[in-house]
Amino acid sequence: MKNKPLPYIDILPEIQEALENNLPIVALESTIISHGMPYPDNVKMAKKVESIIREEGAIPATIAIMDGKIKVGLSSEDLETLAKSDHVVKVSRRDFASVIAKKELGATTVASTMMCAEKAGIKFFVTGGIGGVHRGYEDTMDVSADLEELGKTNVTVICAGAKAILDLPRTMEYLETKGVPVVGYKTEVLPAFYTRESDINLRLSADSVDEIANMVYTKETLELKGGVLVANPIQKSDSLDKNYMNRIIEKALKASNEEGILGKDVTPFLLDYIVKATDGKSLQANLALVYNNAKVGAQLAIAYSKIINK
Repeated sequence: MKNKPLPYIDILPEIQEALENNLPIVALESTIISHGMPYPDNVKMAKKVESIIREEGAIPATIAIMDGKIKVGLSSEDLETLAKSDHVVKVSRRDFASVIAKKELGATTVASTMMCAEKAGIKFFVTGGIGGVHRGYEDTMDVSADLEELGKTNVTVICAGAKAILDLPRTMEYLETKGVPVVGYKTEVLPAFYTRESDINLRLSADSVDEIANMVYTKETLELKGGVLVANPIQKSDSLDKNYMNRIIEKALKASNEEGILGKDVTPFLLDYIVKATDGKSLQANLALVYNNAKVGAQLAIAYSKIINK
């Protein structure tokens, strides 16, 4: 069935055709390109993620805001523009209308990519790690918009858990309060981004993408609102030592407090500190887990496509 045109949205013809034919599509965020790493490494990373998804048999849909439009699917020229520009707004729900109205260049976060994917009719979205409840929440009330979006937006997000710099127990409690299913893929514990395991047991786990696809299909048939979070651990060969990373994260948190870093500046400060403290090992792990998530996300989209095309 052909989707009706949506205002302020520009869908690449390849993706529009895939939507009309119920083919497997995987949405991708653009903040990781604009704010995640320097040029040209960011373009190489983005193209590799798209390539992995294509190799598995699905279609990638990188999302950004350009020229007053939500662009679902970026050309090579679009990727270059996003990767090179020094004036890219990091767009979450609160910034959305303003960035489009002003025709600013915007990179989508987890929350805003979910919004765009749902508007376009894309059901699966791959990222590195979601945001969550920040440590020291009782003083700052700092909670990522990602969690609110997961509570109300019908997109399945494949990630390597929440970022390890966060308060993971409170993040899981928040997701439970919002009714978000968190499914461990081939794991019964929550992965902690750079490492395969945390101390948090998961209520749900699955050993195959077919099992998860069937759950997502059942949820939609029941018209249950909100997202699904698939927690896919980093591969063993790429995982960093848990105790080693915890020590570095504690040092990073101490440094951010001493320097008075607040609000939206906290996460980029901590991640940059960790990259330097690990001599780049954390960045390599970050790339590896994104590639692994892309592979699993594509397989999941394909499994779901088979169910709805029966």
